[in-house]
Amino acid sequence: MKHFERESLCHDPIHGYIPFLSVVPDGETAERTLLDHPWVQRMRQIHQLQTAWWVYPSAEHTRFQHVVGAMHMASRVVERLYDSLEEVCGGDLPTRGYVECLTRVAALLHDVGHGPFGHFFDAHYLKPQFDLNHETLGAYIIVNELSDVIRGIRECPNTRLADNEQLDPAQVAILIQRPTTDDADLYPRWLVFMRSLFCGLYTVDSMDFVLRDAYMTGYSQRAYDLERLIRYTFFSDQGLTIHQKGMNALVKFIQTKSELFRSVYFHRTVRSIDKTLGELFRDSRDLLFPGNPVEHLNDYLHFTEWSLLVDVSRWSRSRDPHARQLGERWDRLLNRKVDWVAIDDLDRPIKEGESESSSVFGDENLLTHAIRSRLPERMSDLDMRIDLPRHIYRPDALAPSSGQNFRYRPSTNKVYALTDDQLFAQLPIAHRACRVYLRKNHTYEQAQAVGAALDAIVGSRSEDDLTNM
Repeated sequence: MKHFERESLCHDPIHGYIPFLSVVPDGETAERTLLDHPWVQRMRQIHQLQTAWWVYPSAEHTRFQHVVGAMHMASRVVERLYDSLEEVCGGDLPTRGYVECLTRVAALLHDVGHGPFGHFFDAHYLKPQFDLNHETLGAYIIVNELSDVIRGIRECPNTRLADNEQLDPAQVAILIQRPTTDDADLYPRWLVFMRSLFCGLYTVDSMDFVLRDAYMTGYSQRAYDLERLIRYTFFSDQGLTIHQKGMNALVKFIQTKSELFRSVYFHRTVRSIDKTLGELFRDSRDLLFPGNPVEHLNDYLHFTEWSLLVDVSRWSRSRDPHARQLGERWDRLLNRKVDWVAIDDLDRPIKEGESESSSVFGDENLLTHAIRSRLPERMSDLDMRIDLPRHIYRPDALAPSSGQNFRYRPSTNKVYALTDDQLFAQLPIAHRACRVYLRKNHTYEQAQAVGAALDAIVGSRSEDDLTNM
């Protein structure tokens, strides 16, 4: 009876029942307190699929649903991995209760720094103006706004911290940020290993959103074999390792995630909305938010997609001519009228050993120049936008976040780099789409000319010749 009274359930279409604690001893903080905290509830007002919900009508799910699912995934993987983590760390790690509670909190808060339209806000506001992203901003919020709540959490549905343990908000902040340098020596070994569950090939974040986004967009009801992927994962001395029997499940996961990027996140209409939204953000930036979110945390707490879209919908009735002109443009977007349309579309996988930086398809300005040089003179000033979205299949070996995933072969009883597996090695390093967008009022002749120019570029003997233009 006590168990039933202390625990609550959230019913989720992806994971079924997700338990969390609502009743805890006096002086402690229940998980429900963190779930109901304004910084977490704020994520109900930010879509998971930044602008794709304008294209996929059923994909109205939010960051809140996703982070609750990621929290549940954290318990599942810790249940599976703690014994192997303890073995490779020689017992030099906290109790399972600490590791599980810490991982659940980090999973719940990994998106707490997101602004309206998610990653789009990173690229068009946080990064160019303040050299921030949602991870660094989220870490700041965790340490400065949520520390007291986090320290008060002492148990989750499955486990409890030891009497001498207390959750460290700084460790939560470490888990949610991707490594930018070789900083493994700065942290305990167990924490470095756990970080691979947040920034490796398959994470508590991505294992949830691949299933959730595939389901909510109608792409697939069961996108990959989650059970097999978790079952055959463990920690070896090298790090997060998958048994050979789980390799097919891992490759399927990577392929499905990549298909979602091509079919959903990089959908040509989604990207045309992003193009229109990007120009609106550029011109509206000073009216949208007062400055650096770090210096305006209370304003940022109430700054969501809901607040932004309600605010801009009023601008067209403003007495200020500048705000009114911007409001008319925002009204067009709110009515799903975008300024750009894709007239050509190419896909380019990047294989092992290929240099993206030397390719004409690796630089928007270079490709724009190459296309313009092949257009008729009368079209030399054609209004055109190039879009080169890129998805990473597997991290570059030199990237800070690489080297976190390994493979175990039972026949040799050895752990290997994943690239030693031929099935994995056949996957591209990355995939880059190439789209050419023209204004919606373009002519058929203009579209044909751009298509012919792109054909000439693709058909050229060597892209190296184009990079020297």
